[in-house]
Amino acid sequence: MLTLTLTRPDDWHVHLRDGAMLRAVAPATARVFGRAIVMPNLAVPVTTVALAAAYRERVMSALPDGSRFAPLMTLYLTDQTSAGEIALAARSGFIAGVKFYPAGATTHSASGVTSVERIKPALAAMERYAVPLLVHGEVTDPDVDVFDRERVFLERVLAPLIAAFPALKVVLEHVTTEDGVRFVASGPDTIAATITPQHLMYSRNALFAGGLRPHRYCLPVLKRERHRQALVGAATSGSTKFFLGTDSAPHPARGKEAACGCAGCYTAPIALELYAEVFASRDALDKLEGFASFNGPDFYGLPRNTERISLARDTWSVPESYAVGDDVLVPLNAGETLHWRVLES
Repeated sequence: MLTLTLTRPDDWHVHLRDGAMLRAVAPATARVFGRAIVMPNLAVPVTTVALAAAYRERVMSALPDGSRFAPLMTLYLTDQTSAGEIALAARSGFIAGVKFYPAGATTHSASGVTSVERIKPALAAMERYAVPLLVHGEVTDPDVDVFDRERVFLERVLAPLIAAFPALKVVLEHVTTEDGVRFVASGPDTIAATITPQHLMYSRNALFAGGLRPHRYCLPVLKRERHRQALVGAATSGSTKFFLGTDSAPHPARGKEAACGCAGCYTAPIALELYAEVFASRDALDKLEGFASFNGPDFYGLPRNTERISLARDTWSVPESYAVGDDVLVPLNAGETLHWRVLES
């Protein structure tokens, strides 16, 4: 059996939710990844160090006995985030970044940023204390087409922000466009990007293949094929500016399969396998370890993991769903065939 062994990877963008959902999904991430950047957009946003500490305890309680998984917590940036709170975050030892959601951009983002002017004191403190800014890169102007929101954000918001705070580390989360790839690749070493499995595997045509496919709906939305190709090219290029971030975002099936369905793809149980599929399709499996295991910790200034993990070349079918109490989670690629499988360590 053909196997591929890597340094244990990290997930630099994941939604673990809370309560019963947290207890259902956290083990799937902890099974494969050594660490993960945990998103703060809960129903009650994680806006302070105290709230982040409490949430971290709930995450740790949801892990299997003996798990060595380390959650890396984040703060939810608002117009009111103070420089003092950023200083506390920098001293906390467990907060790895601050998340910038434009207000109204995605799930639980109503409390997000309404104006960059209002967050400049917080940004200055982040630059001073070397706390990375993690960006959901879309404008929410209703006059901007949904497929152009990332490109416009780069022009109107991110480029001026980087110019104003040149030492600030910035991660363009879940980059989705050729424009975003070019922006990151040509930018300074202080900017990097995460790439999701769904944006590597699918163009926007996949949303309508044989009917409306709600479990492929995410934000930022899937883009044209040329953008997908640019993302695959970036991920498999060997560039240290791009790294793994699943943006695994669980919602109960009833919330996805609804008149106004939730945005988010649940990929945690099969994420590394999905990435392996993409890299194998480009004959670039030799580049997977850098993308999945090295580039992220190097950018964040953290040590690389020392444990190893293996995948085997093996044909198998993704489960149709996973139970969450009385609900179910439908993963991306439910019922479909994959050709790589993570081996239990």
